[in-house]
Amino acid sequence: MTWYAFLLAPFALIFRVITDVRNFLFDHRILKSYKSPIPSLIIGNLSVGGTGKTPMVEFLIRNLGNDKTIATLSRGYGRKTKGFLKANTQSTPLEIGDEPLQIFRKFKEKVPVFVGEDRVSALKKIAEMTPKTELVLLDDAFQHRKLIGDFYCLLTPFEAPFYKDFLLPMGRLRESRGGAKRADLVVVTKCPTNLSENQRAGSLLELKPYIQKSTPVFFSQIGYGDPYPIDHETPFCENVILVSGLANDQPFLEYCAQKYAVQEVVSFPDHHDYGAKDGHRILNLMQKHKSQSPVLLTTEKDAIKLKSLANQGYLGEIPIFVLPIEAEFDQEDKEMLLSYIRRKFKKQ
Repeated sequence: MTWYAFLLAPFALIFRVITDVRNFLFDHRILKSYKSPIPSLIIGNLSVGGTGKTPMVEFLIRNLGNDKTIATLSRGYGRKTKGFLKANTQSTPLEIGDEPLQIFRKFKEKVPVFVGEDRVSALKKIAEMTPKTELVLLDDAFQHRKLIGDFYCLLTPFEAPFYKDFLLPMGRLRESRGGAKRADLVVVTKCPTNLSENQRAGSLLELKPYIQKSTPVFFSQIGYGDPYPIDHETPFCENVILVSGLANDQPFLEYCAQKYAVQEVVSFPDHHDYGAKDGHRILNLMQKHKSQSPVLLTTEKDAIKLKSLANQGYLGEIPIFVLPIEAEFDQEDKEMLLSYIRRKFKKQ
């Protein structure tokens, strides 16, 4: 938090009053909420972006996909369209958003991917279109109080947990810390690789005042796979130019700095829309380091947009590689987390 953030405290107080009143109205059923026609698991956070929701959605797809017929639903942040849409092979980031398209391309037809601002209406349509769906994973719907979810999974990053944050615009919280009590399960994401027992205990101690006594807490970390190419056969080179548009690109940058010879770093805001100007900037950097024969290394969701830029003729000659990111748990946490979720949905 910057030094001048406290100047925004009055605005944060106004924001708290508004969000607290809204939650009170939903909690006491003054504002109406609706149950999903399909069992629903909501993955969300209290803060604005950067908690690792998409890797968590993908983790659940991989580990629950053999038990249940799964679909996903999100707002489709960053898309230029409105209303309810289903991803298909012709979908673009501008139509459905970069993260839903990432999930669709990764899991193909195995997992139907939908976007829609009104989750209640969208779930009704999903039930009609795909009646065999047994579980819908909702990305970023923790504050969508109009919907009554069957299960709420709250994510918070280890280095920037919600209990150390403040409400917008003073901090990054969308609602007060007390909103965490709605969670059925909490995952502390982006933990250090060698998380100590003291660190776990410290995190748990600080979390407990904000969640229900019975709410289990698990710890995950970011795992990186091997870089893979997009539409070219150029071999991977250790000399890389990093390009990303993330809410928090620090873990990505730190990992790449340890593994590769980073020539340049180009960071954009989260869900950045890449255009011709960005393409020329990247081309100039590739030319600048031409003697090192670098490759462009990016994230999965950025790769989708960069590929679109390449198709427009701006980056067609540049070898673009993707560094896949996954949510990883130690074996005990993984088994306990999945067991907890399976028990919840066993009767549904």
